[in-house]
Amino acid sequence: MKAESGIKKIRNIGIIAHIDAGKTTVTERVLYYTGRSHKIGEVHDGEAVMDWMPDEQERGITITSAVTTCHWREHEIQIIDTPGHVDFTIEVERSLRVLDGAIGVFCAVGGVEPQSETVWRQADKYHVPKIAFVNKMDRIGADFFRTVDALEKILGVTPLVLQIPCGSEEKFAGVIDLLTMKQVIFHGDTMGETYSMEDINPDDIEKAEEYREKLLETLAEFDDDLMEAYLAEEDINIKMIRKVIRDVTINLDVVPVLCGSALKNKGIQPLLDAIVDFLPSPLDIPSIKGVLPETDEPVVCHPEIKAPLAALIFKVIMVEGRKLTYVRVYSGRMQVKEDVYNPSRKKKEKLARILRMHANKKERIQSVGPGGIVAVIGLKESSTGETLCSSDHPVLLEKIDSYEPVISVAIEPKTHADHEKVEAVIGKFIAEDPTLKVKQDEDTGQTILSGMGELHLEIIVSRMQREFGMSVNVGKPQVVYRESIENEVEALGVFDNEVAGQHHYGKVRLRLKPLPRGTENRFVSELTDESIPGIYIPAIEKGVMESLESGALMNYPVVDVEAALTGGFFKESQGSDLAYTVSASLACKEALKKGSPYLLDPLMKVEVFVPESFVGDVIGELSARSGKIEAIKHKAAGLQAITAVLPLAQMFGYSTSLRSATQGRGVFTMKFSHFDKC
Repeated sequence: MKAESGIKKIRNIGIIAHIDAGKTTVTERVLYYTGRSHKIGEVHDGEAVMDWMPDEQERGITITSAVTTCHWREHEIQIIDTPGHVDFTIEVERSLRVLDGAIGVFCAVGGVEPQSETVWRQADKYHVPKIAFVNKMDRIGADFFRTVDALEKILGVTPLVLQIPCGSEEKFAGVIDLLTMKQVIFHGDTMGETYSMEDINPDDIEKAEEYREKLLETLAEFDDDLMEAYLAEEDINIKMIRKVIRDVTINLDVVPVLCGSALKNKGIQPLLDAIVDFLPSPLDIPSIKGVLPETDEPVVCHPEIKAPLAALIFKVIMVEGRKLTYVRVYSGRMQVKEDVYNPSRKKKEKLARILRMHANKKERIQSVGPGGIVAVIGLKESSTGETLCSSDHPVLLEKIDSYEPVISVAIEPKTHADHEKVEAVIGKFIAEDPTLKVKQDEDTGQTILSGMGELHLEIIVSRMQREFGMSVNVGKPQVVYRESIENEVEALGVFDNEVAGQHHYGKVRLRLKPLPRGTENRFVSELTDESIPGIYIPAIEKGVMESLESGALMNYPVVDVEAALTGGFFKESQGSDLAYTVSASLACKEALKKGSPYLLDPLMKVEVFVPESFVGDVIGELSARSGKIEAIKHKAAGLQAITAVLPLAQMFGYSTSLRSATQGRGVFTMKFSHFDKC
């Protein structure tokens, strides 16, 4: 049980970045220097503590966000290491939803890469204070100051440089701390555990003084006392500087910038100090708001142990067949064996166990208070994005945003025995991952699995084999298209039938017209007379919206259409919800056929990073795949970034083509851009 002073010493942080910027390597060093691990696990050896899934170890990437707790300077730091691959964006989204602060890791060579920008914007959406850590300062082509400029230009932040590097590339030895005006040199023979504070090299003193001046100048804009001391050219107390940095970081006015090389064990301890000094505790950020389930009246959930319980489920995973539910507690306290209430499902659930997680290792605890991030066992029905509270003080917290899948595969079990369990197994994956969708194709009888990308679906199929011993045949990926109409049309739908001994009659006239791209569908009633009683309008809307889920061309969902109810007819004693739902559906389907339907392609924004000598080949390949080149930008050390928009259908197998065209040196990222006419 934590009193207020205990909550003040909690830091809930996430490590976010582009794939291969070094997030997991940074996390491994943090665990080692805080005493949580006794050996540094390396990603390239498949031994990283936080990458515990076999697929993560084999591929050397993070797939699922892992939670751990460590201690530094008597503070409890709860860390979530998130994936950097665009296919697993939901993992970043739901982690940021429950975090109080974030460390953005940037490669000193690559700078602000596409997925860095995506995750940074996600953090902005939840108003998460951030620190930037410029990693890989030992790499050839590393440029700290260029990366700082990119933070300002691309992300639109005010970077607050707290350290500058002491040397770079192979000569990178440590960092110059602009607060103490000392250089911190790390001793390589001791795994970076020991470091010394030394006077700044004469060669670097001018640069250090220039950046300290910039630091004080930036801070003076936000604090009157510091401004006075700065203008009077007085010595400014370091405690005052730290307090102002903390305040402006939490207010999202600035982003403190540090640097180092996680792989070479340099710069991690100062990063830990910055987490403690500058990132918020649960008490420093605005209390989370919810609503009363029945009335939607706003409720504020204060981070106090004596307040009513309010907690959010942000992740569900299946471990050895058991459901493990990750929860962030915002107010009140959860205790083992106590009942909690889920207002979304109007059900009580019992907490069998509460576990403090260290990646996939578990430590049992009896209770958890505000700010705690734990896993619980015993919740049978509760799912991602749902709230847990006390039944006498129900509250609903805002749900977590999800994403629509963009790629599908047909899966078919190889044996009859597997046929019977495929539904249950996929159901378990869907409970874990809201971006995964499954449906039965009525025409072919196939099971269609949809996800965020080829890698995403590949991992799911691999886990079916590993975790459930299930072999499946996988069909060629199918793109999830959309449909729309070109012309404004009207149609009539009539339902005149006897159902279960009762006669039902409904007649509906609809007008469908196309809307601008991205507007989504809408239904309006333009009835001016009483030709159809108002109580049947919701049934008509239901029939229309259900029909728009399956288009006239190839049964893909219809988008950007307005359906207007313009007329109809009602027969006394024969009108019913069923009759008007079916007649509206018939009218809508007829109008979709007459409205010159067409397909919409999902277009992907692709960014390809290649050495200059391969630019021509890559542009040729993209053009051959119907790509529209948007920009070619010069990056570090002879690297070019090509931005293009391509139909998703043309992107299958692109990673193999790019590798062969660039001798394995090209990489690309891809994210959904928009739908447009095929």
